Amino acid sequence: FSFVARGSFNFLPLAHGAPDTMADGSSTDPMAATGANEPSKAELARAEFAAAIAATTASVEALMVGEGELTSGEKYALCRSIGEECIQEQELFNLLDKKPEIIAYDGFEPSGRMHIAQGVMKALNVNKLTKSGVHFKFWVADWFAQLNNKMGGDLKKIQVVGKYLVEIWRALGMDMSKVEFLSASEEINKNPGEYWTLVMDVARKNNLKRIVRCSQIMGRNDSDDLSAAQIFYPCMQCADIFYLKADICQLGMDQRKVNMLAREYADLCKPKRRKPIILSHPMLPGLLQGQEKMSKSDPNSAIFMEDTEQEVKTKIKKAFCPPCEEEGNPCLSYVKHIVLPWCGTFVVERKEENGGDRTFTDYESLVEEYKSGEVHPGDLKPSLSKAINSILQPVREHFENDAEAKALLKQVKSYKTTR
Repeated sequence: FSFVARGSFNFLPLAHGAPDTMADGSSTDPMAATGANEPSKAELARAEFAAAIAATTASVEALMVGEGELTSGEKYALCRSIGEECIQEQELFNLLDKKPEIIAYDGFEPSGRMHIAQGVMKALNVNKLTKSGVHFKFWVADWFAQLNNKMGGDLKKIQVVGKYLVEIWRALGMDMSKVEFLSASEEINKNPGEYWTLVMDVARKNNLKRIVRCSQIMGRNDSDDLSAAQIFYPCMQCADIFYLKADICQLGMDQRKVNMLAREYADLCKPKRRKPIILSHPMLPGLLQGQEKMSKSDPNSAIFMEDTEQEVKTKIKKAFCPPCEEEGNPCLSYVKHIVLPWCGTFVVERKEENGGDRTFTDYESLVEEYKSGEVHPGDLKPSLSKAINSILQPVREHFENDAEAKALLKQVKSYKTTR
């Protein structure tokens, strides 16, 4: 099974993510001018960055399918295309240009069935990073899921769900050549002294208010009645980054606060630690009106990776899709973040009297015609269902034809998903 990563990449060569700000208001931006008449090292690095970006003309699509070694600028283009936000862009380029062995990481709680964002978007992102020479570590956060009371806190069930998630990524076509899946409970027990020393140091260097602000990473709010275990959770997740020696944190925007905590912690250490680069992918909204993100506990809010063809059609048919409106429209988000990057094209099928079929290769053209009314929700929705079903079909076939995978899915479906 193959895929095409679609889309050109528009660069702003001199722009980089918002600089970190210290408590006294000073900037940690490495690009700050020194005031010297001759260019500083930072200014020279910035010029090199701009030149490399200017020399990169190939689209993301072409870079993914091309042969041969990528330039530093091309590696940067692929990696940067993943993120809604990158902190910091210059640091990311320098890392790709200078460091021979780079580690990116994402941690996930095995907490239920896999929705399409976790499945397809993550496979796209991992494949872009591995194409750029990056080694990807998945932190199968079984202990974290237990701390967060997922699967009722049953560790054995959580570990079964972890196996199921890995099975889906294999069936989907994730490039496993530079990917590791590491169980948190196993890896921590291999070197508990190093890990728990890190956790305690993170906790010691931060006050309770700063840690509670990170509760969003667990799907919680600052105002929730958090257990002591859930207070401990952000300290552990921050420690994970340094324990795994991760150069890049490639998680969703919902994990931004703890990733920023890690950068702050790196500055507080003596000697200072290398700050991880944050490459945050966008969050796919839920299918129903007003849902900012999908929820595993609400089956109507998301497409799951082994949903039947009819289930996909039913969910998309019920999805919120206001005519002529892009803002808050989950159907358009699915096309932008799932269909076009994976398939390369999106075909809107229409009757001849309604203008006939229309093939889109970029999101902007689709939005323009949707806002003008040329593309109607009645045409968009069935076309979206068809595209999604084509993406999910290899996964369905795997779980239908592979006896072990089939039994694994049956077991996971029998579990009650807990918030």
